Amino acid sequence: MDFTVSEEQEMVVDTVRAFVERELVGHEAEVERTGQVPPELVAQIRGRALKAGIYAANMPAELGGGGLDDLTMAMAERAFGWTCYALQYIVARPSNILQACAGDQITEYLLPTVRGERTECLAMSEPDAGSDLRGMKCRARRQGGDFVISGVKHFISHADLADYVILFAATGTDDTPRGPRAAISAFLVDFDTPGVQRLPGYNCVSNRGYHNMIIELDDARVPASKLLGPENGGFDVANQWLGNTRLQVAAVCLGRADRALAVARDWAADREQFGQKIGKFQGVSFKLADMATRLLEAELVTYRAAWLSARSEMTDSDAAMAKISATEMLQFVSDEAIQILGGMGLMDELPLERIWRDARVDRIWDGTSEIQRHIISRAMLRPLGA
Repeated sequence: MDFTVSEEQEMVVDTVRAFVERELVGHEAEVERTGQVPPELVAQIRGRALKAGIYAANMPAELGGGGLDDLTMAMAERAFGWTCYALQYIVARPSNILQACAGDQITEYLLPTVRGERTECLAMSEPDAGSDLRGMKCRARRQGGDFVISGVKHFISHADLADYVILFAATGTDDTPRGPRAAISAFLVDFDTPGVQRLPGYNCVSNRGYHNMIIELDDARVPASKLLGPENGGFDVANQWLGNTRLQVAAVCLGRADRALAVARDWAADREQFGQKIGKFQGVSFKLADMATRLLEAELVTYRAAWLSARSEMTDSDAAMAKISATEMLQFVSDEAIQILGGMGLMDELPLERIWRDARVDRIWDGTSEIQRHIISRAMLRPLGA
């Protein structure tokens, strides 16, 4: 792996950092206080991101996106991670799953989403099927030239901002070593489809202003032309997407850790106790050293996975290692930063308590840490027949 950062990559990171500082950071306190991002602010941020050329930066240039490779995109995500998720997510990075669009789907969904005219969300999780995708109960049955879909999805992030949902439902049965399991298909479902209802989700301690919702489908009729990818091929579609999403989570965690470490470092350099700067005490200075070391370790694992992804060589284990490394690093760094600041670290005048709260969900969504460890260990043991 070449560790040299190119001029283009530096320019991308500088552009994103400047945008985050200029357009997003100043709104953090209001989002934390109200738990909302006003619609007019959403439109303002989206418009300015489009003008700055950083909207849909992950999508290919031939589709109108930024065309960034996965390593450069990871660097950009790290810069976005400096601010809260509710604000940075408005500068959308559409799901890579949309590249599976074909025919009229390209003009109806893919291209408008890249241009910022439409917004998607993704629905996999169900009340009784979280990490176990093949255990989902939401079903789509063929009826003439349509699919009729019924079921419930929950924990659907930013569905309140979306025009349509990339929805996964059981469409058949596969024989597996564990017996018959659901065969999954993906669908493009507009929210104005009869039988589709969005309901408020749960109050979450992490990521205020970035809402989860419940989606109920009651015999919602969806044309077969809305099938994304092959019928019963949704599991493969989902797996292609999950690797990139886990990279995104890891890279954003690097950015959050950058900010937490910066706050702790500056505090240690300025704060005096017992007649000297607290950074001179080993109890503080060793914490800073450990935080910086863990951050660098996570950076290397994440950037390695992104570098491999840019070469189409990343495995599921590489993405899983990046997610574990970065999310657990952020847990450590944010907690140690609060410890260095003491009581002030828990006050909302500073971003540490938000970073600490927000970090908790990163070890759960897009595959729990336990799922990531399962992926890694199975890849190690399967070749040995274990």
